[in-house]
Amino acid sequence: MNEASLKDRDSKFQWVKLAGVPLAAILFQVYVPRFFTYLAYLELPLLVTVYFSLSRRSPVAGVLYGASVGLAQDSLSHHPLGMYGIVKTLVGYFAAFVSLRFDVRNPSVRAILAFFFYFFHEFFYWVLTRALLGQPVDFSPARTLVLAVLNAAVAPPLFRILDKLKTTE
Repeated sequence: MNEASLKDRDSKFQWVKLAGVPLAAILFQVYVPRFFTYLAYLELPLLVTVYFSLSRRSPVAGVLYGASVGLAQDSLSHHPLGMYGIVKTLVGYFAAFVSLRFDVRNPSVRAILAFFFYFFHEFFYWVLTRALLGQPVDFSPARTLVLAVLNAAVAPPLFRILDKLKTTE
């Protein structure tokens, strides 16, 4: 195979990965908790958004990726359209911005960022729901911290699996 066809194949795989991984994460979040209720606490679309925003190291790409994952998640959930889109857009932007300042390849840094962004995601969703929709939503900081630890524990192995999907350029 020549080099041009390898680049075409790699770029096609890149687009499949960028669309397929978040779609799989969203479908996991929608359907798996119906059979295993304890997995409902994992926020895989958020972790995928954080991963791709950290790895791209571009705030614009993080914004676009976060918005598209959030809107796709909104369209498949019972939540009002746009709420997860707004929150994940901000998460994508801030994750990409952080990746410009810190070395984010370290698993412990990734776990800390996953913890922080989970808490930020839940808190900002609570703020938006109260401010934009005027709906009272329960926000328990202690419960959110425990779930942030759970998602932070899942993040390094998930990020390692996603690192394995990367193509060498």
